Amino acid sequence: MIIIDTSALIDSLSGARRSAPRLRRFIEEGERISLPTIVLYEWLRGPRITAELAAQEELLPREQALPFGAQEAAVAADLYRRVKKPRGREIDLAIAATAIVRDAALWTLNTADFSDVPGLVLA
Repeated sequence: MIIIDTSALIDSLSGARRSAPRLRRFIEEGERISLPTIVLYEWLRGPRITAELAAQEELLPREQALPFGAQEAAVAADLYRRVKKPRGREIDLAIAATAIVRDAALWTLNTADFSDVPGLVLA
């Protein structure tokens, strides 16, 4: 399973869609791509056009978004205590925790934001 980060989602489904080929390749290779509710929140709060929202719903329906529950909260809090300079990174750490709890890789375009997160595998 691959957890998609907001950066990869935006770059795949909006603007020039530069990451769309990689998303397509993941899907063609049989990878299961999952959307965390926290990424859905970040995606929906941005300026989105109808076509982008439709593409997201077709590929990653909101009803199937991965919840951020008690286990993810505990892992995210542990990560907050373990990484350097955690302030301002709360959302990223919550997304990382969602991947860690599910033993999934995280696909992000902002690898530097996640490089020091223990136990996280980047796609």
